[in-house]
Amino acid sequence: MEKQWRLKQKTDFSQVSNIVEKLKVNKFIASIMVKRGITDTESISRFLEPRFKYLHSPKYMTDMDKGTDIIIDAIDEGKKIVIYGDYDCDGVTSTTIMYKGLLRCGAEVSYHIPDRIEEGYGMNSETIEKLHREGCQVILTCDNGISCVEQVRLAKSLGMKIVVTDHHEVPFIQDEEGNITDVLPEADGVINPKRRDCKYPFKFLCGAGIAFKFVHTLYVKLGIESKELYELIELAAVGTVCDVVDLIDENRVIVSMGLKMINETKNLGLKALINEIGYEKKRIRAGNIGFQIGPCINATGRLNNASLSVELLMCQDPIKAVELAKELRRLNQERQGMTDEALEEIIEQIEGSELKKDKVLVVYKEELHESLAGILAGRIRERYNKPAYVITNAKDNAKGSGRSIEEYDMFQEISKCKDILIGAGGHPMAAGFSLEEKNISLFRKRLNNQCSLTEEDLIYKVDIDDSLELADITFDLVKDLERLEPFGKGNGEPKFMAEGVTVDRIFLMGQKQEHVKFSCRDAGANLSIQGVKFYEADLLKNLLSDIYGEDRVELIIQNPGTVNLKIDLLFKPSVNEWNNVKTIQMQIIDYRICQ
Repeated sequence: MEKQWRLKQKTDFSQVSNIVEKLKVNKFIASIMVKRGITDTESISRFLEPRFKYLHSPKYMTDMDKGTDIIIDAIDEGKKIVIYGDYDCDGVTSTTIMYKGLLRCGAEVSYHIPDRIEEGYGMNSETIEKLHREGCQVILTCDNGISCVEQVRLAKSLGMKIVVTDHHEVPFIQDEEGNITDVLPEADGVINPKRRDCKYPFKFLCGAGIAFKFVHTLYVKLGIESKELYELIELAAVGTVCDVVDLIDENRVIVSMGLKMINETKNLGLKALINEIGYEKKRIRAGNIGFQIGPCINATGRLNNASLSVELLMCQDPIKAVELAKELRRLNQERQGMTDEALEEIIEQIEGSELKKDKVLVVYKEELHESLAGILAGRIRERYNKPAYVITNAKDNAKGSGRSIEEYDMFQEISKCKDILIGAGGHPMAAGFSLEEKNISLFRKRLNNQCSLTEEDLIYKVDIDDSLELADITFDLVKDLERLEPFGKGNGEPKFMAEGVTVDRIFLMGQKQEHVKFSCRDAGANLSIQGVKFYEADLLKNLLSDIYGEDRVELIIQNPGTVNLKIDLLFKPSVNEWNNVKTIQMQIIDYRICQ
């Protein structure tokens, strides 16, 4: 894949100096803030020191007052409330937040997590009828419902009250003059910041974030102390990280404060899961939630039922919590094996066909477990840097999931194909849909014909925050950079560039000698710093062979000085600890051999 390094423009020296003087921060931190559009000292101070007080008031959300009043009336009247959640990590955490919150408010409440295979995403008509027969009088959705017009109408026809809380894109219609009108379900309350008539100042909360806001409003109205609310923020943090929403504004507050609580969590289930993945005595960061904790929670909804994850997060028995945590990890390991096998087969399918020429990749794999479609779409997107859809043969019709690149609004593009889709929903970066199998080829053709992506759009771009000399890479810099955490979408971990670095030695590491370690120094300087690049040994050998000849590769690896080897580095500064000795190290993201 072609990569393009993009060094961000230099900042105004006086502006950076002013921030350094007023806030007493590292000059590189100040420069990064300015380059990311956070320019005034108050905003930078809020960014570096997230606090609960910076959260926006939920009262500005359209229908929040109406929706919470409906739930409070139901509590007062002893009505049976059912929380209708979703089977992914955001759905699990938002369901748990709502369930814990409503129990604390004295509600007669239960929850329903749909089966991914049997019921599918969102509200299911048969399930609504079943809930009605069981005596459910009020439905409160979380992380779903905004597209469930027919299902909401059914619930209302059965005499049920229904409040929708969701964060997905709102379906709309557009007239000939280009005017857009939201198409909302006819619920008693529809809470979604993405409604065009919603004045809430932040539009990028996930389902768990909105559930947190909903419970916050309930607690205020019922006089429950706010400190009890904050116990739920660790769950909102897990949902926020795993749903890959922008970690800015109050999402940053939720995750920052949530991580503090997670690292001292009293939630028996969460603690058991942290122990099970091997992080009992380690600091939990956002990356650990996204790549270790979240996938275990998600695995239950993929291969079993996500109610297992809610049960874990609600668990009050330490022995049971350990059993559930082990089961979640086992399911995730099973899911990983299935994913790796399917990915290899899909790549062979793409490379061996005309698909690889498409700007929008649409892959149909009939026998694929439908729960893996979204993961595989993400992997394919990463490999080719193209929007990718993976479709499989589901219970009733073909179902698919898509993952996008920044230059392509996936939800908008599939909305243009709604005449051949049975159902669809999602975000600009991710979408889910169903269609008849006979329409898959037409869907692929339509998406590619209407695609406006250029060749430039499809080049993988790496944005670089700043250029450093090796002498600038210090323990203090690493410590200062930690103040920018949590990292994730919308707040990526800072990347730096060092140009024309001299390579003194090259080490091949690992059981199969698959990893590379460079010993580097600035030209003419005595300072030496090591940089590590994993799984790149073969690529390095190929690069050296192309430039210097295959017969000289081993000599150059043993003694780079024979060719005065210099490289440009793209890296993240870090601290390596080995045998209780700490050293500065570069985690190499990419490198270029200077010629």
